[in-house]
Amino acid sequence: MIVEGNFGHFSSSLIREEKRDYGTNGKKRNKRKKAEIMSGKLIYSDESYLINGACMEVYKTLGNGFLEAVYQECLEIEFIKRGIPFLSQKHLTLCYQGQLLKQFYKPDFICYDKIIVELKAISNLCDEHKAQVMNYLRATDYELGLLYNFGHYPLLEYERIPNIKDRRK
Repeated sequence: MIVEGNFGHFSSSLIREEKRDYGTNGKKRNKRKKAEIMSGKLIYSDESYLINGACMEVYKTLGNGFLEAVYQECLEIEFIKRGIPFLSQKHLTLCYQGQLLKQFYKPDFICYDKIIVELKAISNLCDEHKAQVMNYLRATDYELGLLYNFGHYPLLEYERIPNIKDRRK
């Protein structure tokens, strides 16, 4: 839902209300966010705030409609300007029951050596994109994934995805 109006210093700005997914019994299904809320704090909130700012700057400058590779290159420039440490498309090894796999995962970015950042340039994010990041988190030791969609209009679309496996320890 998009809301327009006068909201103090956000006069005439657009504010996006978070989509909610309710099951048949009326309970909210999104357990990932519930885990963060129940713990009382967001993990890596300062770092993700800075990453969000860099992504919003790229979206504000370019808008939507470019290929994912263009946004990735611009985001690299923005990360450097803001002093955000990152590795671009680093190969991460995967294991199955303790055995190293030939397959590997190549995330768009690893920031601060602890946050996976995945980019998309499509009209809308869907559950498969979120599941992709959740699987990458489960397959690695990273605790947080940030999923950004630069193809969405009129606002940058993003999801914060914590690794629940590590949070239960």
